[in-house]
Amino acid sequence: MDERGVGCALNIQIFGKSKCFDTKKAERYFKERRISYQLVDLARHGMSRGELVSVRNAVGGLAPLVDESREDAALLRYLAHDDDRLEKLAEHPELIQTPVVRNGRQATIGYHPEIWKTWA
Repeated sequence: MDERGVGCALNIQIFGKSKCFDTKKAERYFKERRISYQLVDLARHGMSRGELVSVRNAVGGLAPLVDESREDAALLRYLAHDDDRLEKLAEHPELIQTPVVRNGRQATIGYHPEIWKTWA
């Protein structure tokens, strides 16, 4: 709610992978609360550079964005600059940890209902 007591609209985007259990849990969280969201398939559409920059700023860096469980995540460790890592993540969205849930300039990586609750 804003300062006048009027409810603020949420603009939720879920960036995820079809076989990601946490992405499905995030979808279920918003569905159960009747909060509309836009689901973006990372494998198919990826994230734009601007979206990546926005998420990086919201979560405090690029490190949380990287899915370290993937063997090919090592591609990013050898890049010296954040801009280079950002470009590589844009080119290879499979390296992004999911789900990435955005509400405007706010974002989370992974399943975090305790944070999403504060957005409402």
